[in-house]
Amino acid sequence: MGVAYWRGVVRDGVRVPEDRTLGDLTAELTTMLGSPDPEVRDGVALQVLTVWIGRGVYDDLLAGLGDGMAAGLRVGIGETGTSTVFRRGWSARVLAHVLHRDQDEQLLPAEDVLRWGDRLTTYLLREQDVRGFIPGQGSARALAHGADALTALASSRHLGPLELTVLLDVIADRLVGGLALDHNEPDHLAAATIAVLLRDRVPFDVVEPWVARIAVHADPESAAPGVDPWTHVRNTQSFLRSLHLQLLLGPHRPPTRADLVLVVGDALRTTNGQHLPRSVTEK
Repeated sequence: MGVAYWRGVVRDGVRVPEDRTLGDLTAELTTMLGSPDPEVRDGVALQVLTVWIGRGVYDDLLAGLGDGMAAGLRVGIGETGTSTVFRRGWSARVLAHVLHRDQDEQLLPAEDVLRWGDRLTTYLLREQDVRGFIPGQGSARALAHGADALTALASSRHLGPLELTVLLDVIADRLVGGLALDHNEPDHLAAATIAVLLRDRVPFDVVEPWVARIAVHADPESAAPGVDPWTHVRNTQSFLRSLHLQLLLGPHRPPTRADLVLVVGDALRTTNGQHLPRSVTEK
């Protein structure tokens, strides 16, 4: 069916059409998630799928929908500069809604969510297309969408201390992986970190060295000879600053917030000596 058909669905209050099966409708919407046309991708496919998830249309089929979105994370993975970035990024956006729906209604067994978690963490480490806004095609920001899905995953009742620790490691690996993240991805990764910390399942004696690992890569002096030190620390510095800000001012406060503020603050102080008075760095 053409986009005009789906515009009619949206105008009709996003009701499920009765002239086609839900499976056929979903298959078409899934394909539309990868469209380079922002109206098709955002105004139709994403809107319809997320509304239907929220209304419970997929409650009996949620595992299949999640599998489809997890499969979308692999489409064109490793490519850069192609339109497959939309299918991956928008699959992650829909997967986040699937995960939130399961958490709200407790519909799925652990194996489904953990399977998607494996796909999602692999995706976050392998995504190479870090474009932000693409003229004529709209926002891409695939890694930011993946980080938002990670936030939803971290909130799942099915993840215990081991799985949540893995999420922290994935976040750190992505930050120090080399590609510059210039479209607020560190902010989204910091929000995912807050979601992990809110669970209060990862011991603080694990979180503290994790912050220290990131801080090592946030120090300009850690750059290899011949490497621009400021490019080297861009991701990790942005992340630590965003995490510190979210801990200080954000609405979600982990139980270990006070200790975390001190640890992250110390990491920023020791890696930003060139910007701070000597008396501050010596405290």
